[in-house]
Amino acid sequence: MSKKLIGRVDRADFPELGLENIAIKIDTGAYTSSIHCSEIKEKDGILTCLFLDREHPLYNKKKYTFADYKHVVVRSSNGMVQNRYAIKSTIKLFGKIYKISLSLNDRSDMRFPVLIGRKFLSGKFLVDPQLENLSAKERNSL
Repeated sequence: MSKKLIGRVDRADFPELGLENIAIKIDTGAYTSSIHCSEIKEKDGILTCLFLDREHPLYNKKKYTFADYKHVVVRSSNGMVQNRYAIKSTIKLFGKIYKISLSLNDRSDMRFPVLIGRKFLSGKFLVDPQLENLSAKERNSL
């Protein structure tokens, strides 16, 4: 299978979450992928959260619930260890839908609401940090 070229940033859809045209940052230094969410609560085996936030133009105030989720340990770039929840979902890039595992995290102080790590990229993509928005450009040219 040939690998698709992707740049350092792009835009992606998350079909199962109903999120479209979300800014993503490709980070080969990160192992896991992460999506910005808030109001994360776990009760009686059900996880609830809100994706994005009021500052994001695509914020829809919709509460999402998950019965299938995991607890994961993530080490950030500054060495801090965090316990997070992770969900399985889908991401659409270059017109193709892929399965992806996303850790849930408050990324409100970050420029990009989604970080894509090497666990997802491996075997599928080659990263060229000089390029950007290749999937978005391909979508817009259709």
